[in-house]
Amino acid sequence: MVLGNRVKPGDTVLCLGTGGVSIHAMQFAKAAGARVVVTSSSDEKLERARSLGASAGINYKTIPEWDKEVARLTGGRGVDHVIEIGGVGTLARSYQSIGFGGKIALIGFLGGSAGEQNPYALMMKGGSLFGIGVGSTAMFEEMNRAIEVNGIKPVVDKVFPFDRAADAFQAMAAGDFFGKVVVAGP
Repeated sequence: MVLGNRVKPGDTVLCLGTGGVSIHAMQFAKAAGARVVVTSSSDEKLERARSLGASAGINYKTIPEWDKEVARLTGGRGVDHVIEIGGVGTLARSYQSIGFGGKIALIGFLGGSAGEQNPYALMMKGGSLFGIGVGSTAMFEEMNRAIEVNGIKPVVDKVFPFDRAADAFQAMAAGDFFGKVVVAGP
């Protein structure tokens, strides 16, 4: 993580979804010695995440109150970090999922950006919400060192030739991928 949000050995990290950002975050968290819980709408994707090192998976279609399952999986303690990609649509459950002093890294708004959120649960847990955008050159270099030292390889699910870029966007919109979708140049 960044800006004082470093994952430590023994931490528990919740990664929302099985797209490129979440799976890459899972890889970094595992390399840092964390336990990782992943959410997905697909049991197949959860199994694939487990094969890559996730400790547990929660299907949010079959368990819509996934924050309660996070509490169960952590013995009621909650997680130390959440990789939040849903935005307003999932923030309330992320607030409930953190333990005392937990941190939420807000990286995306896949659920849209409109709406209101009551940060009461975040406040009561002494939690923090951090917006994550593009990092600095120093952060990029540090990330690349971590990738090299830990042998992290990006998870690429589908590769489309440049002339089929529209198909790549269609696969992404359908959620028909795990990890990254790549459009290769001409």
